[in-house]
Amino acid sequence: MSSGVRGVIVCHAGLAASLVEAVNQISGLGDVLVPVSNEGCDRDLLRDRIAEALGPDPAVVFVDLPTGSCMMAALRELKGAHDASIVTGVNLPMLLEFVFHRDGTPDEAAGRARAAGTEAIRVS
Repeated sequence: MSSGVRGVIVCHAGLAASLVEAVNQISGLGDVLVPVSNEGCDRDLLRDRIAEALGPDPAVVFVDLPTGSCMMAALRELKGAHDASIVTGVNLPMLLEFVFHRDGTPDEAAGRARAAGTEAIRVS
């Protein structure tokens, strides 16, 4: 993985892996994201999966829903132990922004990603 803030995507079922695949197809930078699924695990195993994906480096954790098992496990793992930020409602535009702009702190990278993801949501 190249230098910059680490990206970890925590989602239900196979969503995280599919998002990484889409980011890679568009940008070629899918390797800067680590997918984590809650499939087939309890809350302790999910927390272990998140811890392994995070490693020791600063990170942004992208979660699919603002509540539920993925968010709760991420919050428990990050509680006071990591230099990391959490962004909920993960979508493809925010991940693309993130992979191209992973410099600065996790809070800065998370803010840019959130803004891009929010801006991309439109009703026509």
